[in-house]
Amino acid sequence: MTSHRAAPGSPRRAIFYGWWIALAGAGLQLINGSVLGQAFGSYAVALRQDFHWSTTSLSAASALREMETGVNGPWQGTLIDRVGSRRVARVGVILLAVGLVLFSRVQNLPQFYGAFIVMAVGSSLMGYLTLTSLMVHWFDRRRSTALSLNSVGGALAGMLLPFTVVGSIEAYGWRATVLGSAAILLLVGLPLCQVFIDTPAQKGLLPDGESPDDAFAAEREANRANELSFTLREALHTPAFWWVGCGHGSALFVVAAINVHLQLFLTITRGYSLHEASLVTSLITSMFLIGNIGGGIIGDYANKRILAMCCMGMHMVGMLLIANSPNTAMLVVGSVIHGLAWGGRGPQMAAIRAEYFGRASFGKIMGVSNGIIIIGTIAGPLIAGYMYDTTGSYRIGFDVLALMSGAGSIFFYLAKPPAPPARYVEAQRAAAAETEADAEVEVSGAH
Repeated sequence: MTSHRAAPGSPRRAIFYGWWIALAGAGLQLINGSVLGQAFGSYAVALRQDFHWSTTSLSAASALREMETGVNGPWQGTLIDRVGSRRVARVGVILLAVGLVLFSRVQNLPQFYGAFIVMAVGSSLMGYLTLTSLMVHWFDRRRSTALSLNSVGGALAGMLLPFTVVGSIEAYGWRATVLGSAAILLLVGLPLCQVFIDTPAQKGLLPDGESPDDAFAAEREANRANELSFTLREALHTPAFWWVGCGHGSALFVVAAINVHLQLFLTITRGYSLHEASLVTSLITSMFLIGNIGGGIIGDYANKRILAMCCMGMHMVGMLLIANSPNTAMLVVGSVIHGLAWGGRGPQMAAIRAEYFGRASFGKIMGVSNGIIIIGTIAGPLIAGYMYDTTGSYRIGFDVLALMSGAGSIFFYLAKPPAPPARYVEAQRAAAAETEADAEVEVSGAH
């Protein structure tokens, strides 16, 4: 976070408000991950022990969550653009709390799925798309850094998992843990939402904390007002929209499968205790945090597409090592590589779309992109769960998912920046013609 250095004897400027929004978003991500996202794998182990449900049945809950994200993404993006992120996030907090209360009382699979759908809608409304839209509006030059800071909360949720959710489950049981999580969510989540303000202009500020007195501020603001921004329809007609979506989705084959199945894999097939398995999850999210911060900083200066390509290769290698690890050492190496890839890639997914398509319709474009992304988040856990239930091993399913994520390097290679929309080209031609006509008039007047 940065603040403007004041001259000697002058009042010290406050930290740019956008960084406070990023921190509040990180806090919301911490709660979201602690009560559902990072915690799901631990709950899956507890539910399997209590109800003896198959891994495919548990994977189906994750699939329902991702289907909701894909179906609701377009209207959520539109809603964010119309009513603002604060209101959307606030509704999400309340819905997730209601879903958690329902989850604490489930007795069978249909009840579990019903509660999970409610939780999924709430988690989505207070989660990635809503918070990313905020960062895109508040930051321009420091966008990747802001997005990485916003994601720190999710990493912390995973790092603290052995001492929060898992510790509570072992001490009080999963039902009491879920119910307590609902109360904490309301007490902390709703105040955090109040920090959100949709655009810097609403506070009389400029993106990135630029000073209105800066000699170049007016020029930069004029450039933003005239920046290249695609409509949703225009974005859909570019190859880049589809290649970026495919690349993003291919990464989530691995990410979603690991989030759902890693602790099941380690407890069922490797003999780890729930606490030991959660420590591996904590290691991955620790590496995610390091990769996320590093990827955010590097993404502000480097080619985001090339960075994403490298991370996809790391996803594949990490997953192959985890799936085929004969000992703890290789498991640790694979976890480190996967976590760094996940973190380094994460900030680029939104930043590259904002860079390619602009901010004007970002919420809609990102929301529709979810329709592609969910292929990976739905299919990844289902493939891993089905392969285990039919073969008794996670190895084949994990290997297949690793190769799918490796294909993402090709997708990002093909995701070249799109050509400007036709209306921009026509406007530039008209402006050039007008300038030329004015020049001719001046020349003729001089004669």
